[in-house]
This record gives sequence, C-alpha cells and structure tokens, in this order.
Amino acid sequence: MATGRGASSPSKRDRREEARETARKMREEAAKKAKRRKVIVQSSVIVGIVAVLAIVGVVIFTSVSASSNVANPKNMLSGGILLEKADKAVTTPAIASGAEPTATKQTLDGKTAHIQIWLDYQCPYCNQFETTNSDQMKQMMADGSATLEIHPVAILDSSQNKEYATRAAAAASCVANYEPNKFFDVNSALFANQPDEQTGTGLTNEQILGVFKDAGVESDAITKCVNDQTYAKFITNRTQSAVKDKQLVNPSTGSFGTPTVFVNGQRYQGGFTDADQFKAFVAAAVKDAGDSGSVTFPTPGK
Repeated sequence: MATGRGASSPSKRDRREEARETARKMREEAAKKAKRRKVIVQSSVIVGIVAVLAIVGVVIFTSVSASSNVANPKNMLSGGILLEKADKAVTTPAIASGAEPTATKQTLDGKTAHIQIWLDYQCPYCNQFETTNSDQMKQMMADGSATLEIHPVAILDSSQNKEYATRAAAAASCVANYEPNKFFDVNSALFANQPDEQTGTGLTNEQILGVFKDAGVESDAITKCVNDQTYAKFITNRTQSAVKDKQLVNPSTGSFGTPTVFVNGQRYQGGFTDADQFKAFVAAAVKDAGDSGSVTFPTPGK
C-alpha cells in the first residue's frame, strides 16, 4: 500500500506550472478590470463635457434669444417717432428682432426743417428746450415747414428716482405704439410734470398714467404696457446706442448729453431758453441744406 504523497500527488513542476497559470489569470483579470475602469472614467468625462457644453449652449442661446426678443414699439423704426404734425405721426413697423434702427431719410426741398431731438424726461435742460420751443415747433409742423423726430433716451436714472428716466421713456414708447398721434401731447405733458432732478423721487407708474390721462391718453393696453415696462429694454438699447454714436457726441464736451438737437443733419449748439436763436438756426439750416438731395441722420455706417 502506498503511503505519503504517493504517485497521484502533483509534482513540484506541476505545482509551479499551476501557480504560474493562476498568476497569469489574475494578471489578465486585473488588466480587464483596469480597462473597464478606464472606459468608465473616460465615458464619465465625456458625459461631463457634453453636459457642460449643453449648459453653455443653453446659456448662450438664452442670452442671444433674450437680446433678439427685445420688445420694440411700432412707429419707432428709427429709434424715435417721426411727427409730420403735432397730431400726426408717421406709422412704421417695429424694429425687427435683433436688428438695428433704420435712420429716417428726408427729402431736402429748401423749405422744410427736419428737426431731430434726443431727450431725457428727467433732464432739466430738455425741459427748458421743450418749454421754450414747443409752441413754435408745433406751429412749424402746422404750416408744413418742419417735421419733428423725438428720440427718448434715459441718461438720468438713479435709485432715488427709481429709474424714472427709463420708466418715463418706456411709458412714452407705449404711447408711440398704441396712440402715436397723441405722442406730442404726452411728450409735452411729461415735461410739464417733470420731477426735480436733485430732490425728486420720480413719478410712479400710476402717476405717469395720470399724466397720460390728463393729456387724453387712456387705455387698458397702455396701462398694462406702462406697468409691465414693456419697452424698458428698448430704451436701454437706444440709450447705449446714442452714447456710443460718434455723430451724436457733443464735440465741445466729448460725450453724449441731452438734449441733442439736429436740423437737416446740422447740430444746434445754441441756448435752450432762447426761442429766437433756435428759430434763426432752423432757417439757416434749411437754407444751407438747399433744395436737392436728401438727408439721412444719423448716417449709417459712420
């Protein structure tokens, strides 16, 4: 009878081979696990990158969409509203989404003054110009010797006046959109009720609507438009554009300010409280422009 290991026990060589085979299988299994971990990590990184890119894309799309979806009022294609008479506005479509304003092109006939004003409803100098020249500009339009294009902007916003300059200009834009033929009256009424620049807290939206009502403008659509500040971003965009436009910068100050007044493309640099001085400038600007060609101001591309 065989005793001990006997003939059936693995030899030393067999045990070495078995150990090698076991080690080989363990190495292969370890390599497979490492490869699987690498694939998982790479996949996770790729998914993470895709997710980040997706978020960035959404942010960019949202930002672009927001800038492209700014509500622009009708009858202000140039950024301002053009009046042929005090009670007759030129109707236009709104500025297209994402587009820039289209400057008004006016024919020069040797007798018509094309007056353009950039104004801020909180600006006391604008109020002076309005108070001094409103009646004669109204008469000029009545007798056909002038057109008037009004560009509301907002330079004098503050926390004290609760961003009144923007709110008032946006509210006026509501009138341009819904009741364009009443814009001149509302423009005058806002200046007649202008809060003090230094101590005033700005009219509330309710008070602005009260000013409009006294000027003969009242509707549910305008009330909602004013309270929602539908055209606030439009005014912000037009203000930023005016500030950057070299043609509107006052050469004597090196910056844009209000009121900025042009007649047939020529800048008025006279006093704001001298009606005769402005009247003389208007006559000279018409004469200088002559009776042929046209004027487009601000000139596109300059």
